[in-house]
Amino acid sequence: MSGSALAQQPIVIKFSHVVANDTPKGKGAERFKELAEKATKGRVKVELYPNSTLYKDKEELEALQLGAVQMLAPSLAKFGPLGVKEFEVFDLPYIFPNRAVLARVTEGPVGQGLFQKLEGKGIKGLAYWDNGMKVMTANKPLHKVSDFRGLKMRIQSSKVLDEQFRALKANPQVLAFSEVYQAMQTGVVDGSENTPSNVYTQKMHEVQSNLTVSDHGYIGYAVIVNKKFWDSLPADVRGELEGAMKDASKYANAIAQKENEDALAAIKASGKTKVYYLSDAEKAEWRKALMPVHKSMESRVGKDLIQAIYKESEALGIK
Repeated sequence: MSGSALAQQPIVIKFSHVVANDTPKGKGAERFKELAEKATKGRVKVELYPNSTLYKDKEELEALQLGAVQMLAPSLAKFGPLGVKEFEVFDLPYIFPNRAVLARVTEGPVGQGLFQKLEGKGIKGLAYWDNGMKVMTANKPLHKVSDFRGLKMRIQSSKVLDEQFRALKANPQVLAFSEVYQAMQTGVVDGSENTPSNVYTQKMHEVQSNLTVSDHGYIGYAVIVNKKFWDSLPADVRGELEGAMKDASKYANAIAQKENEDALAAIKASGKTKVYYLSDAEKAEWRKALMPVHKSMESRVGKDLIQAIYKESEALGIK
C-alpha cells in the first residue's frame, strides 16, 4: 500500500448507546453520523452501536475511559457514581421551571463548567441532549402530596431522587430500567417517575392506572468522547465534528419534545391510564414539599452550583 493510500484511512468513531434507534437519542446519533461523515468528506467514519449491542449501561463509561469506544451518550445521572456528583443537580425536583431555563444552563457557562469536571476522568463533554420532563405514574391518583404516602416508587440510583421521594413520604426503590414493567405488574412497586416517551415505549401505562403531568424533574443525556482520542484529532476535523454535533443536538432536542407530546397523546388514546394535569395550586403544594431537597443536597452537589441555576431563572424573570 502506498503512503498516500495509508493517509486516506478514515478515522473511526465507535458511538455506543443503550437505547433503541427509534428514540430521540437513537435518532440524534444517526443524524450525527450522517452530518459528521458529510462534513469531513469521508475522513471520519461513525459506527453506531445502539441498544447495548457493544456495552451495557454499567460497562460503557469504563470502555470509553479505556478507549475501547470513542463516543457515548449516557444519562446525566451516570456521572455521580463516577465521582462527579455535581451532575446530580439535574435530578433536583423543580430546579428547572421551564425549558428556557434548562437551555440557558446546558448551553451556557454552567453546563460548560460541569463538562470541565469530566476532563480529569479522561472524558470530554460535547453536548447535552434532552429526553424531557418527568411525569408520575401509579395505581392511584396522585394529585396531592399526601397521595404519595407509603407508596413504593421506583427510582434510578440517585441520592437526590431517593431524597425526593422521602420528602413526599413515599418509599423509594432502586430498580433497573428493564425490570420496571414486571415490578409494576406484580405490585413490587406502586409507581414511578419517567418521561412520557419512556413510559409509553416500555408499556408502563398498561400496568399503571394513573399518570400525573407534573414536570417536576428532568432527564437528559451528555454526548461525551474519550479526551485523548479527541485531542489527537487534526484541528480541522475537530472543528467539522463540533459543527456536526451542534446541528445533531438541535435536531435531537427538537424531536425529544415532540416524542413526549406524541407519547402522552398515545397514552391518553389507549384508555388504559387516566391522565391528570396538576392545577397551579397543586403544583405549588408539590413544590413546597420538594424544595427542601435542594437545601439538603447542597453539601452533595454544591451550593454554588444550585445558586448559579437559580440565577439563570432570575435572568428570565422567574422567582
